[in-house]
Amino acid sequence: MSLLAVDHLSSGYAGAVVLREVSLAIAPGEILAVLGKNGMGKSTLLKSVMGFLPKMTGTVAIAGAEATRLAPHRVARLGVGYVAQEKALFQDMSVEENLRLAVRRPDFEAALAEVEASFPFLLQRLKQRAGTLSGGEQKMLLMARSLATGAKLLLVDEITEGLQPSVIDRLAGVIRSARERHGTTMLLVEQHLPFALAVADRWAVLDRGEIAETGATSEPDSRARVLKHLSV
Repeated sequence: MSLLAVDHLSSGYAGAVVLREVSLAIAPGEILAVLGKNGMGKSTLLKSVMGFLPKMTGTVAIAGAEATRLAPHRVARLGVGYVAQEKALFQDMSVEENLRLAVRRPDFEAALAEVEASFPFLLQRLKQRAGTLSGGEQKMLLMARSLATGAKLLLVDEITEGLQPSVIDRLAGVIRSARERHGTTMLLVEQHLPFALAVADRWAVLDRGEIAETGATSEPDSRARVLKHLSV
């Protein structure tokens, strides 16, 4: 059974259709990278799955549970974490307070152990205001916060945007480790093609709200096939 199954999903904003009849499935422990130029519906896909946008047509199921009409907080209760493109942190609250608001586990120390395994520097910044972290550090806190919840499915939106190569390499290692240690499944929206192909098992290109092509990252011509859709 797929951990995430999206079937003929259409959605958009204020009656304007952005996603058009999108279907995809992700197996447990699999990472699917969704690629495409700006404005093609990638972020809309994640927001629709998470319940932030209403579905016009189609269905969403998570581990076999119907999630099409669920509000975001109820989707989260099905074991879904959302790493938004925007820096969705409480800027005036500390790193620790941001983590505590997200973690539902009764044992916060266990959650901190998960954070330490992925981003040990954050344990030295627990009392620091989140808004004073660098842009890259805030991105890492967003990822750490989702991983600390123990989510079985992560929806990750443009996590590498604006980051230095060394930070991107670090995030790639964290994503691989999360999958190896916990079997974490991910729907990864990305613009950074080398990063996406390095961490994902499969890729799909969105073009004008529709899936134009899919493939396995292990295929030798994957990069060329994706680039033909990204070229102007």
